[in-house]
Amino acid sequence: MALKALLAVLLLAVVGKLVHVQVLEPDRFVEVGQSQRLRTVQLDADRGRILDREGHDLALSVLRPTVFADPSQIEDPLTTARQLAPVLGMERSELADILDADGRFAYLSRRIDDDVAARVVELDLAGIHLLEEPARFTPSEELARSIIGRVAPDQTGATGMELLYDEVLTGTPGELTYERARDGGTIAAAGQSRIAPRAGSDVVLTLDRSLQYETERVLAEQVDALGAKGGTVIISQPESGEILALANITRNTDDEIITAGANRAVIDVFEPGSVNKVITIAAALEEGLVTPDTELVVPDSLQVSDHRFSDDHEHPTVPMTVTEILAQSSNIGTIMLAQDLGKERIDQYLRSFGFGSKSALGFPNESPGILLPTENWSGTSIGSIPIGQGIAVTAMQMLDAYNIIANDGLHVPARLVAATVDADGRRKPVDVGEPRRVVSAETAQQVRDMLVQVVDVGTGENAQVTGYSVGGKTGTARKPQDTGTYRDAAGNYHYVAAFTGMVPAEDPALSIIVAIDEPTATIYGGSAAAPVFADLAKFALNRFRIPPAGS
Repeated sequence: MALKALLAVLLLAVVGKLVHVQVLEPDRFVEVGQSQRLRTVQLDADRGRILDREGHDLALSVLRPTVFADPSQIEDPLTTARQLAPVLGMERSELADILDADGRFAYLSRRIDDDVAARVVELDLAGIHLLEEPARFTPSEELARSIIGRVAPDQTGATGMELLYDEVLTGTPGELTYERARDGGTIAAAGQSRIAPRAGSDVVLTLDRSLQYETERVLAEQVDALGAKGGTVIISQPESGEILALANITRNTDDEIITAGANRAVIDVFEPGSVNKVITIAAALEEGLVTPDTELVVPDSLQVSDHRFSDDHEHPTVPMTVTEILAQSSNIGTIMLAQDLGKERIDQYLRSFGFGSKSALGFPNESPGILLPTENWSGTSIGSIPIGQGIAVTAMQMLDAYNIIANDGLHVPARLVAATVDADGRRKPVDVGEPRRVVSAETAQQVRDMLVQVVDVGTGENAQVTGYSVGGKTGTARKPQDTGTYRDAAGNYHYVAAFTGMVPAEDPALSIIVAIDEPTATIYGGSAAAPVFADLAKFALNRFRIPPAGS
């Protein structure tokens, strides 16, 4: 009788439990069961591509195998580690600690080679699984490295465009849910579901891959030939502000010439030297103080406060037109014009031409340059600043300034990104802002005519391109040193040699700045930088089928 009563109580308990499980809280217990059988892994989305202006891949994501572990499925972590560690190239003890940890998911080796993944599969170890993750790949290797940038190990943008457009390039992750068997293995045909990740948007740059390659090649050869520390070249279309090529070349610690990782064209600053004289002369023309034919009596040297300035080459006191002052790069003639303008107007035009402000590119770590407020000018500043000393600019700022002259006095914001294209193929142009007037079209035309004289008969003769009119300006500037002067500890000067120009000068379709950092074979912009301009202008004119003006 007692046994029957006991069985009845047990039966009631079982029935009660069944009612509780199947009637009162069925969803909760289904969830518990599924949590014991099912495992969900996040699937990273493909990162959007970075493309050149013609759609060529500069950076893209490719799927690579990743090995992960579910420690709860591993009965003997030490034995598993002993088999797996040599394949993954990991320390056995380190791997065993990961496999013996609490939790149900741990990355072991991410984005591995296919042959390593095949060896992992051959081991057929319980609790060891593979999934595919996107990894960043640059088909052209180091090409445009300083612009494209790189991604961090977690595939987020770290530098360059990868960082600047990280939110656009980053996609939406998906999910993979799989069912595991009692022995810890994956049940291939049961209980699996997959929510596909959504790829990030592509970013279409204004760069031309072919021109970028040629620019890096020509610049590297010149840096090598001149024994220089490095160099920068930017090629743009003035009318649109689009940058067609941007190259940064440097030397590594082994003195090898390489493509720089940092975009020095917008990060590094230098004293512009004589290329800055264009702004001083444009200001004097715009203010109506002179015309291109106005003559000034220009001595060889001029005392300004406690410093005596001189021209690069000795000459007697001679009459010079404003055009000749620019063509012959006369420091004294330029300073005389600056004195007539006064420091307030000089400062106004420098800022209006873009100095002291970052460009429209918005590039990571971009510098605004160095431009002192007028209240901090010294007595000699009215002599030094108009000829490009005592201020500092980036190569991008200087090219922007010359593009104003090329664009009939309008500042058109520079741009490196043409558009974004989402996963559905919808293209969205990138707006960089409206043009603004800096000087009149008449002033810009007068300055362009003067710049042609610089190339035809002045210091920029090496920038000539057969069949085309070229306008530009040379510059040779000393680099400030850690000593607080322009001389290093050994008493030597270091220079940046530059040339900035446009072609065809009548209606500029291309503008180019070339800056060579610390050349030793020659220090002058006319011999160090102008030949690079000529070589790249010829290539780009042919590449984009730009005829001579009026043809």
